[in-house]
Amino acid sequence: MAVKGCQPNLVTYGAVVNGLCKRGDIDLALSLLKKMEKGKIEPNVVIYNTVIDGLCKYKHVNDARNLFNEMENKGIRPDVFTYSSLISCLCNYGRWSDASRLLTDMIDRKINPNVVTFSALIDAFVKEGKLIEAEKLYEEMIKRSVDPSIFTYNSLINGFCMHDRLDEAKQMFEFMVGKDCLPDVVTYNTLIKGFCKAKKVVDGMELFRNMSQRGLVGNTVTYNTLIQGLFQDGDCDMAQKLFKQMVSDGVHPSIITYNILLDGLCNNGMLEKAFVVFEYMQESEIELDIVTYNTMIEGMCKAGKVEDGWDLFCSLSLKGVKTGVVTYNTMISGFCRKDLKDEADALFNQMKENGPRPNSGTYNTLIRARLRDGDKAASAELIKEMRSCGFAGDASTISMVINMLHDGRLDKSYLDMLS
Repeated sequence: MAVKGCQPNLVTYGAVVNGLCKRGDIDLALSLLKKMEKGKIEPNVVIYNTVIDGLCKYKHVNDARNLFNEMENKGIRPDVFTYSSLISCLCNYGRWSDASRLLTDMIDRKINPNVVTFSALIDAFVKEGKLIEAEKLYEEMIKRSVDPSIFTYNSLINGFCMHDRLDEAKQMFEFMVGKDCLPDVVTYNTLIKGFCKAKKVVDGMELFRNMSQRGLVGNTVTYNTLIQGLFQDGDCDMAQKLFKQMVSDGVHPSIITYNILLDGLCNNGMLEKAFVVFEYMQESEIELDIVTYNTMIEGMCKAGKVEDGWDLFCSLSLKGVKTGVVTYNTMISGFCRKDLKDEADALFNQMKENGPRPNSGTYNTLIRARLRDGDKAASAELIKEMRSCGFAGDASTISMVINMLHDGRLDKSYLDMLS
């Protein structure tokens, strides 16, 4: 166009900038913006909004703020889309105080926030644990006749669930249905997670059935949440049935699903079934992670099969699996449970020499083992070492010491050392 003497105008630049931003070519879009100014073509609010939104989507929040200030300095008045893009981006970064200031600024300028503006702020406040502020914004939204979107409802339901206000979460769910804003998989997953967390798995399963009746298919998160909830509730049969249903429904189990299955079976004394699943995982193309191995080692140790746990622990380096402090603590705990003090001490010394460095859990496990054996000198020495490393006694250790104080097996100096 330029070569043929047909100069691009505002519409041409707008179309190209929009295309570049959609493709993620933000640097080129910014250079075009500067080229416009040199060519005496004044960018309008739409072009600035396009670039600001592009910067926000590609996580250049500070550049977006600078461009916002630049357009204001040039006398170009931002609109609701400018503010909404910036507020949403700031919220994604957890900068809710900056986002709140922008909301106040736009209201002062008589620019009415839209559903995107409100929803982004409500979601940010919920994630920050500021549910009261989120509710106030929701009320303001209703007062201004801005209809909430499914994103707004999902954020508020999540907030209620996080604060164990399940009745209000269910009411909000029913209210959104009444407003013809149909719940999606995220809505159901949020509520199901809330009920399972509150040990109301029956209600979670009811929601799952309701979800199916509405023609919605649960995803991996749905099944993972319910399977874990059922195992924690002791309903192992239903948990296993649901896992089979997941596979038959064509929802592919993830490594997290298998880890939940292994953990549930091990914790409910079903180690043999856990072994079957574990062997299947090893034979298939599933990439096992350290959580898988930690779960199996702990399951073996709790079932008294410490030697098997140790064999698996030793095989990890040959498999190229990097072990961390959790794996070592699990094995040390297994040795202590079996009264294999020398083995536990050897592993503890290995940690101190070669890493990973012992943490609070390592020391507390060993201290409790020494206290159970009545070895006051060794436990006192471990407490001193633990305190010198900046760690303190955990709830289980303090509880054990208090019990031993009451029956006269220890004196108060141990409690003083721990605190």
